[in-house]
Amino acid sequence: MGELSIAAKITHVPTMLMSEQPGRLKGCRQAAIDGHKEIVRRAREAGVDTVVVLDTHWLVNAGFHINSNEHFEGVYTSHEFPHFIQNMGYQYKGNGALGDAIAEKATAKGVFTLSHKVETLTLEYGTLVPMHFMNKEADLKIVSVAAWGTVHSIEDSRQLGEAIREAIEESDSKVMLLASGSLSHRIWDNDKYEANNGTFTISKEFNRQVDLRAVELLEKGDISTFLAMLPDYANLCSGEGGMHDTAMLFGALGWDEYQGKGEVITPYFPSSGTGQINMVFPVLPLD
Repeated sequence: MGELSIAAKITHVPTMLMSEQPGRLKGCRQAAIDGHKEIVRRAREAGVDTVVVLDTHWLVNAGFHINSNEHFEGVYTSHEFPHFIQNMGYQYKGNGALGDAIAEKATAKGVFTLSHKVETLTLEYGTLVPMHFMNKEADLKIVSVAAWGTVHSIEDSRQLGEAIREAIEESDSKVMLLASGSLSHRIWDNDKYEANNGTFTISKEFNRQVDLRAVELLEKGDISTFLAMLPDYANLCSGEGGMHDTAMLFGALGWDEYQGKGEVITPYFPSSGTGQINMVFPVLPLD
């Protein structure tokens, strides 16, 4: 039987890549990079062989979608930030059987989900940036789930999260589940970015205060309160991808019956106006 071994909410800011390169940003995201390395260290220690990434940079307009290719290879340049991410080569293995099983389970719950094995369906940087730091050896298999839902409900994403957990536990895989997306996500207005040192600041104090309150609730284990505020949080604070990654994550963990507490691995930090964190949640048995 399979096992969900590690679950985390993680950052994927492009400046993590620039932090490795010569220039003015060298070293600026070392804490975030170290957080990724610590999370994957725990995953490897637990025997994880597959990573399911809930990618808030994969936008979908109808249905839910899973990239279940058995092999991923390419050279990636971001259309959004070509000055931040360019010519990043990658080559990873996939876990198509698990992707297929997730789609089948979700669809059976009434959440229409398609699993794709299309060679030209590439990965987005919500998957590629974390894998750059967590999967250097390229030995961990990948399943990427679209988590930027434009016409999708939080409830459906919760049920997709349930399907992910069920499919994992009926598989032969040990899995790390990553909700790859920010907390608040209001990027600085273009004409205000430089004047406000935008790479390292938050765009709205309101967003920062709500982010900090959300982190406090998660650390205390007051998950039910956090989930009750999640739809408004995503709306009022421009949550990345509508925060569907977070809904999927907690769907897999047990939703408002989850009794765990979040552990901050990389403390909250602002980036280009947004709020970021690396946070692990212990995986507990479901009732």
